[in-house]
Amino acid sequence: MIEIKTNPTLMSPFHLAFPVDDLTRARAFYGELLGCPEGRSSDEWIDFNFYGHQIVAHLAPGECGGDRRNTVDGHGVPVRHFGIVLPMADWEAMAARLREREVAFVIEPYIRFKGEVGEQATMFFLDPAGNALEIKAFANIDRLFAK
Repeated sequence: MIEIKTNPTLMSPFHLAFPVDDLTRARAFYGELLGCPEGRSSDEWIDFNFYGHQIVAHLAPGECGGDRRNTVDGHGVPVRHFGIVLPMADWEAMAARLREREVAFVIEPYIRFKGEVGEQATMFFLDPAGNALEIKAFANIDRLFAK
């Protein structure tokens, strides 16, 4: 087995490609609402800088959606989702921004696993194509992988 060592100051960016049904709406959601700078694009895809990571919205209307959920801390968490772990102040600002823009939450911003090792702030919402995003934060980022 390979041991994976991480160094937060030398984190490698990840790459994620996901389906969308409308590139104009994806551009507005990821670029304008979430503030992700746009990279390369074509008539079929758009690269976004998602907090230093490369996400790519691919035009594939038949691949969108999926509402399977698993229960986590009493909430129905979308099984297929992606997101980012932000510093707590940035998470709070994002929650306020999304509320201000009247984004419908799948799971409203709240503190999950209160008083436990994995205590974290979390929120879930959907992009216009039905892809679920989770934005989370830890009061102590050293607890990200704590058991």
